[in-house]
Amino acid sequence: MNRPALLDFDTALSQLLALAEPPAASQSLPTMDALDRVLAADQVSTLDVPPMDNAQMDGWAVRTADLAAGEALPVSQRIPAGASPAPLAPRSVARIFTGAPVPEGADAVVMQEQASLDGERVRFAAVPPAGEWIRRTGEDIRRGATVLAAGTRLTPQALGLAASVGLATLPVRPRLRVACFFTGDELAMPGEPLPPGAIYNSNRFVLGALLRRLGCEVVDLGIVPDTLEATRAALREAARGADLIVTSGGMSVGEEDHVRPALTAEGELRTWQIAIKPGKPLAWGRVRRDGGHAHFIGLPGNPVSSFVTFLLFVRPFVLRLQGATDVAPRVLPMRADFDWPSPDRRREFLRARTNEAGGLDLFPNQGSAVMTSTVWADGLIDTPPSQPIRRGDVVRFLPYAGLL
Repeated sequence: MNRPALLDFDTALSQLLALAEPPAASQSLPTMDALDRVLAADQVSTLDVPPMDNAQMDGWAVRTADLAAGEALPVSQRIPAGASPAPLAPRSVARIFTGAPVPEGADAVVMQEQASLDGERVRFAAVPPAGEWIRRTGEDIRRGATVLAAGTRLTPQALGLAASVGLATLPVRPRLRVACFFTGDELAMPGEPLPPGAIYNSNRFVLGALLRRLGCEVVDLGIVPDTLEATRAALREAARGADLIVTSGGMSVGEEDHVRPALTAEGELRTWQIAIKPGKPLAWGRVRRDGGHAHFIGLPGNPVSSFVTFLLFVRPFVLRLQGATDVAPRVLPMRADFDWPSPDRRREFLRARTNEAGGLDLFPNQGSAVMTSTVWADGLIDTPPSQPIRRGDVVRFLPYAGLL
């Protein structure tokens, strides 16, 4: 029997993302509670930030023209942060602190280390340029500017930016509901006795944690027996309340691999073999339910394959379903401090980590069941098909920091 050609990575990802339709609904959340949610609408500042000229550091607010004569000047006022200062009196200076409003008439701030007290007066070592150590009104944000665009995934610093312009609540997309189950009669849970031929189910922990880190509500349906009937029943149960179903295992073509035929019976299979390593047996489609469908992505059972394909396919798909606009991973050009002389014909994603010399080291065992490699590494090297790597070559590195 002639099998269809493997789908290349870019085509596969493009086809998958084309199926992700962001929700139209939104909800309002307190800004403090909106971490990792996706903005549903542009957020516009109603004020300038900073709202007034203010001091960048502790020192003295001065009128530079008054310092030209080089004489010591009296202190006319003291201005802490939060004060409302009077205009600066002619031929005087004001003691000022970081963040405090610059008084009318002052055109520079002299840091305290560049001045000395002479009795009740202050003497300056040099005349500063106008504008020195002053943060200008609107220097960071202008009134009417868009500070956060729709589709932004809200990081801690994004919440801080929203707060800095007075946004107490934010409109966000609904939390995505994802159902998971794991196939394999050989799977056992940690804490249980390990029968002969069994393995502990690490994928259940990895995939659930990855989904929660993406802000999803996870419905864990546990381990499903290796039968077609049980797999079909699990798909139906998962589809009832989930936006997306993610499974691990049962994606190959063996007699005990039931996810693919179960999906065909309960819905629609779009594709199921990708030209990547690790992770060739990958499928997506949808499962029917009353009034609609749930999206489906089936990952390989080998733990490294499951982890890597989640990062490459499930992560961007989940972000797009949540309404995020930027779903591409960060790619860094980095130097390979190793040789990889025998590449695969498929596109490979190699586990590697940065070293003190600024290059990349490769984990020595790139097998798809070697879970230690995923912990040792701090990213993946994206290697084109059939392309060897020689020490000193520049490679494409996808750091975990941009994927997790």
